Amino acid sequence: MRDDAYVIGFDIGSTAVKAGLFTLGGAVVDHWSRNYPTERPGPGIVEQDPQHWLDGVRDAIDGLLVGRDPDRVVAVGLCSQVNTDVFVDAAGNPLAPAIVWQDVRAAREAEALDRTISAEDKKAWWGAEMPIGASHALAKMMWFQKHHPDLWEKTRYVLSPKDYCLLRLTGTAVADPIASFGHVGLDLTYIDPLIGRVEGAAERLPPLGFFTDIAGEMQLGSQARRVPVIVGTMDAWGNLFGCGVFRAGQGMYVSGTSEILALAGSRRIGAPGVVTFATVDDLVVNAGPTQSGADSLRWWSRTVGMEPGDVAELAAKADRDGRPILFLPHLEGERAPLWDADIRGSFIGLDSRTGGPEFALAVLEGVALSARQLFNALTEAAGYRPDWLLYGGGGARSDLWSQIRADCLGVALHRFSYNDVGCLGAGIMAAVGVGAFPTIAEAVPAMTSVQTIFEPDPKRARRYDRMFEAYTKAIDALKPIGIIETGDPLR
Repeated sequence: MRDDAYVIGFDIGSTAVKAGLFTLGGAVVDHWSRNYPTERPGPGIVEQDPQHWLDGVRDAIDGLLVGRDPDRVVAVGLCSQVNTDVFVDAAGNPLAPAIVWQDVRAAREAEALDRTISAEDKKAWWGAEMPIGASHALAKMMWFQKHHPDLWEKTRYVLSPKDYCLLRLTGTAVADPIASFGHVGLDLTYIDPLIGRVEGAAERLPPLGFFTDIAGEMQLGSQARRVPVIVGTMDAWGNLFGCGVFRAGQGMYVSGTSEILALAGSRRIGAPGVVTFATVDDLVVNAGPTQSGADSLRWWSRTVGMEPGDVAELAAKADRDGRPILFLPHLEGERAPLWDADIRGSFIGLDSRTGGPEFALAVLEGVALSARQLFNALTEAAGYRPDWLLYGGGGARSDLWSQIRADCLGVALHRFSYNDVGCLGAGIMAAVGVGAFPTIAEAVPAMTSVQTIFEPDPKRARRYDRMFEAYTKAIDALKPIGIIETGDPLR
């Protein structure tokens, strides 16, 4: 391995393809990103064009290598949004737009599938009573088979974004067991009794490989050179490594389109609504994604006609010690720890003095409250409460929002200088995959570092304790008005 080697890490996220060019010491040589659209053609319907993912990967490599020696690149790694699925034919061409994790069209199919699974089966398969939600790949297969039997017959694979890109870039169809956690068991293999409940599902799932295995080789953009590409995994685990988590007792908070939190432990305990992954390298990872993080901010900024980056600036004009407004960020239901596709968001506690700054602050605080609800469930699942969390993601760029999160959770947040930690995590997996480091546990501390620490303000503990109590009560009170409608965008 040459001393001046580079790795490229990709995060195919919910709103953008992001890529980083890194040294083996974790230094960021260059960064590239490009947003792509998410279409919402009907209530509960959320879709993306997979071509945007693939174009982003190819264009990013060309952009990162301008004026640089391509021979220094020794590996490429990918992670991506999870529970987003694209149905492709035998040639790897999409048969329909990708169904995004926020999409709830398959909620009824998920409920029907979930009813067939006993609590004992769930504990045997996953070690916990993990629910089948609308974003589950098997629920989407049921929906697709029911509504589009002609396209279902043509479907060769159902793939996540990274697996779709792997197929198109290397010619290899492969998934990893961590990103496939909903239909993979504790032994890191497919759960045949579960998959068998959906006719035709088994033959449409790709083979499994470990996330540091080499999937194949890809051409470096317009360069003639080909380099190894590792299998990679879901964004949560890419974020985990990119945030510096590699041993039990550590936790992370990554703020992106949704909020993703995780605690790593050495014991398998579990808790309702929390995903406890199969043990990897003696590490038991308890994690969960909320439904809406920066997505709430984007929604609010679009509603009032301002840029998303200006919301925190407006919120800074509000009185953080004044009477709060409660915001429930359940714009498309909620994932962890509630897993309820039907609940919806709300502003509560308005008065005649409520203005733009108060609404903006409520949005930031509401997202933090949803993270607190998940964090509480994670501490139960992991059996401990950490004093601090490693912290990153695009939503971590705001100092105000970072402080609100620390105050609301009551734990310090250690923010990284490089926010797109998923890219770095993918780069770390790539470095291990080609032998630059023997293990993830050795690569992570060598390639990560903390820049800023946000300590919780004890004077605001009472404010957020009371707000959280009201938040949980409001969820229960507003459940009766939750309405879900599904449509057929392909009709």
